[in-house]
Parts: sequence; structure tokens; C-alpha cells
Amino acid sequence: MKKLSVITVTFNAEQTLERTLKSVCLQSYPEIEHIIVDGLSTDHTIDLIHKYDNDKLLWISEPDNGLYDAMNKGIKMATGDYLCFLNAGDTFFANNTVELIMQSDSSADIIYGETAIVDNEGNFLHMRRLKAPDKLTWKSFKQGMLVCHQAFIVKREITEQYDLEYKFSSDFDWAIRMLKKSKVIINTNQFLINYLNEGVTTLNRKKSLKERYRIMVKHYGKVSTFLHHIWFIIRFAIK
Repeated sequence: MKKLSVITVTFNAEQTLERTLKSVCLQSYPEIEHIIVDGLSTDHTIDLIHKYDNDKLLWISEPDNGLYDAMNKGIKMATGDYLCFLNAGDTFFANNTVELIMQSDSSADIIYGETAIVDNEGNFLHMRRLKAPDKLTWKSFKQGMLVCHQAFIVKREITEQYDLEYKFSSDFDWAIRMLKKSKVIINTNQFLINYLNEGVTTLNRKKSLKERYRIMVKHYGKVSTFLHHIWFIIRFAIK
């Protein structure tokens, strides 16, 4: 039976972490490990981790060099066949979501699906603005990050570290790199994740967009990136 490693990075997340811990614990699929990489929280985050402690929960609490450094630590700790990243406050869409994910062909390098956006209380707000394409390739992200990072499950044996050059959008670069390496990419055609509508990228929107532009130039070239951004402006104006 395939195993899923769920990685959650935390820092002073006492207001949101419990939802994520509960969601992982309630999954019907048995082969899950939940890895929590905490940045030495000073609130009650560690108390929550102790509250939900079990033989499938692995955690560390120590200083780090930012979000993506902590995520790299999680990758190193993981022992599952596939990796999934859930922020504190994010949850799986339903209690059988991991079971649906892991039913995918074992040859899959990447498994993906749709995302719902929720508020700080976990209430549904709306579906994610960008819809996951029927078929996903590394070139798909010329149109933006069409698949939410949390709904993007990657086989561990092909997984690379996040590039710490990027402080706000390294997940965008990472997803493109993983897609470039992948031969079999499977769309579950299912809603996989409830995504909390807040985070480092949201709070640093302008810096994130500048990084994404640099990342697109790196992968797709200057001309293609410029032309696509002209189209983004036109599309926004039309809407």
C-alpha cells in the first residue's frame, strides 16, 4: 500500500493548526505520516502537536531560514511514496480525500486536483479562481499557477529541494521543475483541498508577483513571459 507524507510548516499557528491536525487524523486511508516542521513557536502550537501526538505524527521545532527552508526539512524527513504540503489551517476536502488520491496509478509522478478557498473559521468562501486544466504539463504554468500547491502531490523519488533564492514564490518554481521531470501526470478530477485564504504569499503579494515573473522568464524565456503578461492585463480588463 502506497504511503503519503503530509508536510505542514508552522510558526505560532495555534489559531489554525488544529483544523489541519484533525483533518489528517480523520482520513480513511491508513498509510499516512504527518510531518510538522515548526519554527520554534512561542504560542501554544507545540501544545496542540502534543495533543494530537500519535505514531504517525513526526515533528521538530527549531529555528529555520524561512518557509521554504522549513519545507526542505520536511522533504528530508519524509518516508512516504508521495508528498503533500498542507499549511496550518488547510484541510483535505473530505475524510476520504487521501484514499481517492492514493487510488491513482502507482506509475503517477504527479497527482493533482481542485481547491476550495475557506476563511479563518474554515467556512467555504468560493472555488479557486484558476481551474486546474484537464491535462497538466510544465508549459501549463505559463498561464499562472493553475494548480494550488496543496493540491499538487508529487512522488517522493523525483522530489527536489525548494530554491531558497525565492522567498515568496519558490513553490511556483518547484512545481514547474517537478512537472518537467514527470512522465505520468494524473488529474483526479476531484476537489482535494480546503485552502485557507491567507499566508506569506498573500501578505507579500507584490514581491511574490515579481518573483513569479523572474521564475517564468527562467523557464519560458523573456519574450514568451512578456507576451503572456500582456494577455493577463487584457484578460483582467475584459473581466
